Amino acid sequence: MIKAMKFVGVPVSDQQRALEFYTQKLGFRIITDQPFDGKQRWIELGVGRSGTGISLFTPAGHEDRIGTFTGISFLADDVKETCRELAAKGVVFVREPKEEGWGTSAIFADPDGNQFVLSSG
Repeated sequence: MIKAMKFVGVPVSDQQRALEFYTQKLGFRIITDQPFDGKQRWIELGVGRSGTGISLFTPAGHEDRIGTFTGISFLADDVKETCRELAAKGVVFVREPKEEGWGTSAIFADPDGNQFVLSSG
């Protein structure tokens, strides 16, 4: 049986630039950073205290996915405060926090333009 999600892939054009963004600005931790195929590294990052992570890796033929809406949502207790903290570090928000009946959400982008939801619920 499937018991959990290990990681999701985020396609990037420059792995080092992406690694710096995700670790220094978002605070993710490095789980794995090793050579992969002579062209790319296998970079896997942990998100908060969860068991789920992301990989900064672009499979051959998937370069057209770079800079798109990922469908990935990150969870924060206080979206507005987290947005303020991340914006102070230079994170660009495509959509500022918006309150809905179910909670608050915002959308931010990484240096490649990949977009992510930050949500409270």
